[in-house]
Amino acid sequence: MANISELELQNLRHLIGGYETTHCKMKDYAQAATDEKVKQFFEKGAKSAMENKQQLMKFLQ
Repeated sequence: MANISELELQNLRHLIGGYETTHCKMKDYAQAATDEKVKQFFEKGAKSAMENKQQLMKFLQ
């Protein structure tokens, strides 16, 4: 992997933090949902946010 600049590192940190926040919020919304379709929607969003975070984390290895 090529070296990344400090700006790129800061951008990754910002994006990873955003996906982590989104994951936590979507998970909480899913737990609070009473409608099954709404619950599934938020669970899918939480899963997607975690997958995106994990993909970005690979750039830091």
